[in-house]
Amino acid sequence: MKRLIFALCAALVAIVASAAGASIKFNEEIHNFGSFDESKGKVTCEFKFTNTGSSPLVLQEVKASCGCTTPEWTKTPIAPGKTGVVKATYNATGRPGAFNKTITVKSNAGETKLTIKGEVTNGKKAPEGEDL
Repeated sequence: MKRLIFALCAALVAIVASAAGASIKFNEEIHNFGSFDESKGKVTCEFKFTNTGSSPLVLQEVKASCGCTTPEWTKTPIAPGKTGVVKATYNATGRPGAFNKTITVKSNAGETKLTIKGEVTNGKKAPEGEDL
């Protein structure tokens, strides 16, 4: 019985310690590229963030909602008070019209959804059935 109580107390301490750990705060969670010509090709923005917690922040997975958006991110642990970046590159080639894409950031501080949007002008229409 004592072992069970000890194990439960140890688990509770671990849960409380992890909850008080890393915390992520982005400068912005939505970036609007506005209107731009398709000939520009790829456009990139940076979402800067700070670890506002008390333990190192680790980005475990960064995933775009479609293949036209490519994310890059800080892959090393971010110490408390330090900053990192998630870059999002949208390939506008062959994708005229409005777009609204998400990048899901999973970390030891939880999950955050970032958004990029804008409108591609003066281009050809995307092939039938392809997501814009």
